[in-house]
Amino acid sequence: MSDEQPPPDPAAQGGGIVGRSIDEFVQQLRGFTDRARSLAGSVPSKLSLPALPSPPGAMSAAQLRAVAEMVAAQRASIAAMRAQLDAFDQQLAVFERIIDPLVEWSSTWARLEEAVGDFVRRDGPAGEQPAQ
Repeated sequence: MSDEQPPPDPAAQGGGIVGRSIDEFVQQLRGFTDRARSLAGSVPSKLSLPALPSPPGAMSAAQLRAVAEMVAAQRASIAAMRAQLDAFDQQLAVFERIIDPLVEWSSTWARLEEAVGDFVRRDGPAGEQPAQ
């Protein structure tokens, strides 16, 4: 294990505690890989090593891909909802343009009925019923 480097000087790091912990982790990882490499050379060739499951990184990548696809699908769904809402808003705008003249016509008709009703009531005798 002569390949190992001496621990770095914490004052020279400039990164503080985080820099030191990262350096310590890297040093431990290097030590582990050096020991694993030396052990791998001494393993007899007849000894078969068990198959390892897929690495956690691959599972994580598959999970992240699934999450990314789900987010893309949700965004597409929201885009479709926006398109539907825009179409509905346009329909309501057309309906509003159609109904505005009808409201005006209705209020004009109501004023006309009131005026005619007042005219008919004023002209008729007070006690007489209209002939049928």
